[in-house]
Amino acid sequence: MSPENPAADLHQPGSEQRRSSRFPVTLVLVAQWKQGDVTFSEDAQALQANLYGATLRMKGRPPVGTEIQLTNRLSNETVEARVVANRSKTDVVAVELRRPSETFWGTTFRLKKAAADLRTIEQAIKEGGADPRVLREFREAVDFVRKSAWAVYEYQERRFQEKDASTVLSLLTLERVRRGTKLNNDIAADWDAHELTSDTPGIPEFLRAVEAVAKRLRPAQAKPEK
Repeated sequence: MSPENPAADLHQPGSEQRRSSRFPVTLVLVAQWKQGDVTFSEDAQALQANLYGATLRMKGRPPVGTEIQLTNRLSNETVEARVVANRSKTDVVAVELRRPSETFWGTTFRLKKAAADLRTIEQAIKEGGADPRVLREFREAVDFVRKSAWAVYEYQERRFQEKDASTVLSLLTLERVRRGTKLNNDIAADWDAHELTSDTPGIPEFLRAVEAVAKRLRPAQAKPEK
């Protein structure tokens, strides 16, 4: 079984169609289903998901066609699904949601999907001959979303494994400083190019924000007297 696609060698019934890309997720669920008069309930870990379904790692292997209820442990959101594939020698099953959901798989999934959608839009903009400055701004936004998606995924992964997640937060802070520096340099360039003037809406508020940040940062950067 490929680690990049846990469901790659599952038996896929002809009725199942992969309608959108799957993204890796780290999410603990509660799975409940019935076989005859017996009700089963156990924890399951989502591995990859899209709007329509997911692959799950779970000890129980409900037969294909089994109706199954999934509950997100973090949000307590519940969805109805059915088992569409499994493999007798592994603990991975594939499920299809009865109704597509953008929220059930959590923030990490939504960020990764958003980043993928933005990359698709970027390609369309490039093919349409967009202004280089607009395209550059868009690329910066896409890059920020991509890094944020990675950070959220890594944060949840470390918490799930009970590891220290503080370094992820530090990386997000560093990225915020980098973007702040880039934005300020871009604004200075716009001023020099006369694309920005004192009459531009928001300039007084921006100036106050910059001065407030400078006031806080100067003491930290001041060199000790000899």
